[in-house]
Amino acid sequence: MHELSIAGAIVEIASRHANGRPVSRVEVKVGWLRQVVPDSLQFAFELVSAGTELEGAELAIEEVPARVRCGACAAETVLEQFPAHCGECGGFDVDVTAGEELLVESIEVEDGRPTWQPQVA
Repeated sequence: MHELSIAGAIVEIASRHANGRPVSRVEVKVGWLRQVVPDSLQFAFELVSAGTELEGAELAIEEVPARVRCGACAAETVLEQFPAHCGECGGFDVDVTAGEELLVESIEVEDGRPTWQPQVA
């Protein structure tokens, strides 16, 4: 369950930037290609954050769909299944343009103000 290590990284990043202040919300972006199960990440976050300034904080997960750009026809399409291919022409000469993200987008402390800019988990 790699969600446990991801949750640990999220808590570590948010704790470092909270400077001991209680955190009420953490927003993260997770790409489809990371193969993270949102419910498992939520559960792991609750476990890892227990006893920290993040205990009870809301974890808001934005799932980012995988997108590819085709080398043959230049179309950019959403990748919904493997193997990676162009949704327009079916070609396999594609580059991933989105869907690999794992980003702590923002945190909110009890006073409601974000305390820092995005960082990769």
